[in-house]
Amino acid sequence: MSLSTAMKTAQSSFSNTALQTAVVSKNIANASNTTYARRAAMLATAANGATVVEIQRAQNESLQKQNLLSISQSNAQDTLLAGLQRMKTFFGGDDYELSAATYITKLRDNLETFANKPSERSLAETVVADAVDVANALNSQTKAVQEMRAEADADIAASVTELNRLLAEFKTYNDQVKQGTAAGTDVNDALDQRDRLLTQISAIVGVSSNTRTNNDMVLYTSDGTVLFETNPRTVTFTPTPTYGPTTAGNSVRIDGVAIEPGVGGNTSGSGTIAALLQVRDEVAPAFQKQLDETARGLITMFEDAGMPGLFTWMDGATESNVVPGGLTNGLAGAIIVNPDVITAKGGNPMLIRDGINASQNPDGDASYSTLLNSYLGKFDTNLTFDGTTGLDTSMTILEYSTASIGWVEQLRSAATTASEDKGALWSRTEEALYSVTAVSLDEELSLLLDLEHSQKATAKLVTTVDEMMTALLNAAS
Repeated sequence: MSLSTAMKTAQSSFSNTALQTAVVSKNIANASNTTYARRAAMLATAANGATVVEIQRAQNESLQKQNLLSISQSNAQDTLLAGLQRMKTFFGGDDYELSAATYITKLRDNLETFANKPSERSLAETVVADAVDVANALNSQTKAVQEMRAEADADIAASVTELNRLLAEFKTYNDQVKQGTAAGTDVNDALDQRDRLLTQISAIVGVSSNTRTNNDMVLYTSDGTVLFETNPRTVTFTPTPTYGPTTAGNSVRIDGVAIEPGVGGNTSGSGTIAALLQVRDEVAPAFQKQLDETARGLITMFEDAGMPGLFTWMDGATESNVVPGGLTNGLAGAIIVNPDVITAKGGNPMLIRDGINASQNPDGDASYSTLLNSYLGKFDTNLTFDGTTGLDTSMTILEYSTASIGWVEQLRSAATTASEDKGALWSRTEEALYSVTAVSLDEELSLLLDLEHSQKATAKLVTTVDEMMTALLNAAS
């Protein structure tokens, strides 16, 4: 090897080491940055030794796609579970002390006591108070269900706004990647930012991706709707500020195509929007129907002379004198205790014993209990319920109201198990992806030490060449 060749080799080595050191230093600086993918300076043989030909970014497309899927599924499941956990609070604690079933049980027990002592006005007052508790429970739960729907609607609006913002930002970095790739410049930082945005988008709506020429990326929703292709597709949603039992929420549309809500406790939805739609449009309305059918069952059981008796309902601004013949949307929010038996409203609680709309005890017999016993008998008689509520259509009122609690708890249990499973899968997938892309400080520091040794060896080569050149010059002179 000539001295000039040795100098060129040393020069190449210094240049390569400087580039490699810069890459390693950047890796170390981003060791705690979860959106950063490790870089590596790739060497290739050249005339004067090796040279850095590319700064390669660590990635694994298959693991990334699986990670995006896991993020979408886990976020959807957690969102559904949060909604079901909130629904459980409608019942009170683990003993369901605020549930309609609890108050109905208390009403039945005190009605039985009153039937055994029908002359006791205080027992009649107790029955009326229990009936008021039942009506209030159904009213408050209806209000809580509709408030939950309104909050889900607001969360959907916020998610749509965020999704549109992320897609606009995604375009910025996707354009940088395309242009940089076409020009042959380093696009690794832009790729990091694009992947970061892709992760955030997948938490809101399930996505799959396809990479085209010059690293141009196209995004699709999990059901195949184009979400981004050169430009972001418009995601539209019109919020509904307040909800009632008959209110239908608006759909979320991507380029005119509606996002479908998830289905089941182990939700089929991907991303928070699908789960919020499921809570707003599927789970909450089904529970509302169950409340409405519970209210209808009570009005039917206590009907008197073909009209509402102990329980009636507000049909607009007035009390209804009609017993509902089928599922009546919002009935649970409108059910009230007949004012004719409420002392504070000028009523007489003893009418429960004697007949509210028509006297069943014309002689005023203090021991008359026939009507009370007939009411008690209806607690053990199957009623016919609407088949769209998700519960059996033939049950007693107590069985039905208890089954409604069981329906929520069954969904919640399935959602809890699925949340744990999907969360674990996301954790394992993310860990596998990070094992490929994340920075290992131990490896980087070891590599930095190797580069330092290389730098020292190159410096020693330069010193040796310098000494040899000096010796030659001295010999020539």
